[in-house]
Amino acid sequence: MDKITKHIILGAGGAIGVPLANELLTNNEKIKLVSRKLHSIPNVESVIADLTNQNQVKDVIEENSMVYLLAGLQYNIKVWQESWPVIMKNTIEACKAKNAKLIFFDNVYMYGKVNGKMTEDTPVNPCSRKGEVRAKIAELLLSEIKQKNISALIARAADFYGPYSSNSSVPYLMVFSNLVKGKKAQWLANVNVKHSYSYTLDCSKGLYLLSKDNRSFNQIWHLPTASPAITGKEFIELTAKYLNVKPTYTVLTKWMVKAAGLFNKTIKEVSEMLYQNEYEYEFDSSKFEKHFHFTPTPYEKGIESTLKFFKESVQN
Repeated sequence: MDKITKHIILGAGGAIGVPLANELLTNNEKIKLVSRKLHSIPNVESVIADLTNQNQVKDVIEENSMVYLLAGLQYNIKVWQESWPVIMKNTIEACKAKNAKLIFFDNVYMYGKVNGKMTEDTPVNPCSRKGEVRAKIAELLLSEIKQKNISALIARAADFYGPYSSNSSVPYLMVFSNLVKGKKAQWLANVNVKHSYSYTLDCSKGLYLLSKDNRSFNQIWHLPTASPAITGKEFIELTAKYLNVKPTYTVLTKWMVKAAGLFNKTIKEVSEMLYQNEYEYEFDSSKFEKHFHFTPTPYEKGIESTLKFFKESVQN
């Protein structure tokens, strides 16, 4: 493995950034946390930077570093269309200038509606405006890789759940949070179709493993995710089993979400992605599992660990 001077997290403080920082520290790596609002860990270098500002991005990237692009933007299509291409270009140019390696943490929006399991070879066929943006920025990076201008890789995950995801995980917001409060769980569109979820701690461990293996660069990887996929009903039942409550739930149909979107901009942004909940959504990470001999966390264990984590967080 080439000598890496420092691991730099662009978008520290989020559902993947926090456990990744913990994973790096556990392995005695030097790290730098970069975020829009200061996210600090004792005795760790932390800086503020606007990733849409080219000079600021260049300033935070160091020579021969390992860079993780984990930024999360406001869930607004206009913001995505304006900011994501700029952020990707700024990051690529900064990494090229500093001979830094880049790991881009991606989602699966660019695949669109898929019949069967999503793999690294699934064609790019977005059926949403957000998917079109994700396809565009992934292609920007892949083009630079093909031209051998940068050493980089794309690591994709399914929708996620797990520790540190309380602000961005749909299962947390709709299932964990409600059942803990004695309310009915909620689910989007169809509670009976299978849907894969990536566990946050598996994602962070996966990113670190990829960073330490030269062979993993210049290609796409699906981060370790439990298989087979789980239905919404099963997810709710496993959560209720651990909490020792009844698995009661309400399904928010497509029409209910669209109607609510007339009055709420965030819900309106969600509505175009409902195809992911109406139909089977199965994510295949067998390439990663075989290469690294890694077994993803089973859903029952992941849900139990997540609920323990959030209970302890509330108590503290």
